[in-house]
Amino acid sequence: MKLPFAVIAHVSPARSPKQTPVLVLLGAFLAAVVPAALPASAQTIQVSKENRTIAVTATDKVIALADTATVHVGFIDYGPDSAAAYATGSKISNSIMNALSGAGIPKDAIESENQNVSPVQPYQVEKLDAAERARRQFQVTQSWTVRVPAADAAKTLDIAVKAGADQSGQIDWSFKDENAPQAEAAAKALKRARDQAEQMAQSLNAKLGALLYASNEVQATPVRPLMRAMAAAPMAEQKVEPLAINPRQIEKNATVYAVFAIE
Repeated sequence: MKLPFAVIAHVSPARSPKQTPVLVLLGAFLAAVVPAALPASAQTIQVSKENRTIAVTATDKVIALADTATVHVGFIDYGPDSAAAYATGSKISNSIMNALSGAGIPKDAIESENQNVSPVQPYQVEKLDAAERARRQFQVTQSWTVRVPAADAAKTLDIAVKAGADQSGQIDWSFKDENAPQAEAAAKALKRARDQAEQMAQSLNAKLGALLYASNEVQATPVRPLMRAMAAAPMAEQKVEPLAINPRQIEKNATVYAVFAIE
């Protein structure tokens, strides 16, 4: 059965099939207009009355619980001179690293972010008394990222803070396999596109044919807000439970552009 037209449709999760805009283009007008409306990567698909197709753009998503946590830990301390600040920093630095390693965290899961010894600017200590200003002439800072299973995020942060990491708290949530949820979202979007194309073909008294072309557009995951600077209180003589921290749910989106033949 020959159909002297092609159909282009755009679908998203927020729209029902009845709300999907459908553009039916006939004859020479189709050949002139459609190439300008298609994505650049899809312009090799010749849509005309000789090449009967339905083109659909569909978006879908997957929401899954993160299985990996990257915990940011660090500290800041002071000294009356550079050497004293460095010596104090060395003790805290090794205390934190030993605590994390002693908890069974592999060394290759602990990565340095930055480390610095520098003079303290006068405006930073102008409200302190003379003795405290004298003690804070230099500062030493250091930070790491610690990649652990999501279930161990709270314990990891707790260990680091109790070892002296008083500039800690940010956690980046992710997947061990980032491709798996993205592929699942793309598969759902392609199924949505096929279902919509099937409905459109039926409305035209035609049969949906083979998939001729498909492309996937990955949408970026929003940046998560920071949470830093958790002051570590003296904990040597008291038992403090880890913070109550739950993994975040992460949304992965995929937009698929698909072209199907119609018979």
